[in-house]
Amino acid sequence: MADRCDIVIVGAGIIGLTTAFSLLERQRDLSIVIVEKEPDIARHQTGHNSGVIHAGLYYAPGSLKAQMCLDGRERLMRFCDEQSIAYEVCGKVVVATEPIEIPRLDALSARAQANGVAVTRLDRVRLRELEPHAEGIAGLHVPSTGIVNYSEVCAALRRVLTDQGVVIRTGSPAESITERSGTIEVVGPSGAVQADMLVNCAGLHSDRIAKMAGADTGGIRIMPFRGEYFELVAGRRSLCRNLIYPLPDPAFPFLGVHLTRMIDGSIHAGPNAVPALAREGYTWGAINGRDVAEVLRAPRTYRLAKKYWRTGAGEIRRSLSKRAFTRALQRLCPEITRDDLVPSHAGVRAQALDRTGKLIDDFAFAETARGVHVVNAPSPAATASFAIGGHIATRVLAHKS
Repeated sequence: MADRCDIVIVGAGIIGLTTAFSLLERQRDLSIVIVEKEPDIARHQTGHNSGVIHAGLYYAPGSLKAQMCLDGRERLMRFCDEQSIAYEVCGKVVVATEPIEIPRLDALSARAQANGVAVTRLDRVRLRELEPHAEGIAGLHVPSTGIVNYSEVCAALRRVLTDQGVVIRTGSPAESITERSGTIEVVGPSGAVQADMLVNCAGLHSDRIAKMAGADTGGIRIMPFRGEYFELVAGRRSLCRNLIYPLPDPAFPFLGVHLTRMIDGSIHAGPNAVPALAREGYTWGAINGRDVAEVLRAPRTYRLAKKYWRTGAGEIRRSLSKRAFTRALQRLCPEITRDDLVPSHAGVRAQALDRTGKLIDDFAFAETARGVHVVNAPSPAATASFAIGGHIATRVLAHKS
């Protein structure tokens, strides 16, 4: 016999968990089952997150990212206060290192203003007061940026949800999804779950779950990008007080290598952005034949490569050469040496591409009669997670009403 519930959620990362949380905020008598293929929650994008609470300055005004980042960060910090989770609003600097970058700095400042994010323009003297070892000719101070451990946020969400009766089935991948007799059924190794509505928060596998459920995502497919980090040795952590970022390339949806203080006091350097050879490919040696074949067969891959081959080559060089990685960091902090860096964790970003090979920048969703699918939720999804969960909950309950 299949278990019966109101809502089944595929994926127990931070988006799946905040969706359940938001659903119960709106309707406390809902029965919810979350199915997760890994043996524990938050094992992929959430668990490999940089730990930044983003302020919201980078995103196109009016976009879902811009709206949900500001709303989500407030809800996130309120939840942390309620659950006694350590976080810190420490601020960060964004640094221009050469005159050609000044127009981009001005544009970023204008975008921050349009998004309602307070920033302060810095000259070299003021920059050095905030980050004594940073090098730049100008910069922006973003005081509302913070840091947190998102795995701890998820652990607290799990406690709250299970106390309210939510069932979280770990080690239970969705092997088939079928809509029948007014219900939707998800079948996995631990049995079947029948529900009125499905929510797909499967992250790196969200496009496959959407296809399994018969959702039309407009041809969007996930391409995995690995981001690799180094960490400053303990004796050199004083080189960075909080967070030091470069100016982002407006044509590329990755921020470039930067320095980030974690909530435990360690300083992480990175990430780069290289194509992963598996959707869960945290090293060059992690190769999944199905994932690689899928990427190589797709014309969109070659359209993407044609547009970004030069940028991509630089990212791969920094992945394969510690010297090149160090040089990129030295643009921000010249005192860093290769000996200051030791390998740290890596993450894999579920980056959505459309049929033309265009990188989808904003959050994206798709719907069926009995399903809501998150088809793109890159950074700042963790920061915005409570707002994203609320958005999904509103759409789900509109179907149920």
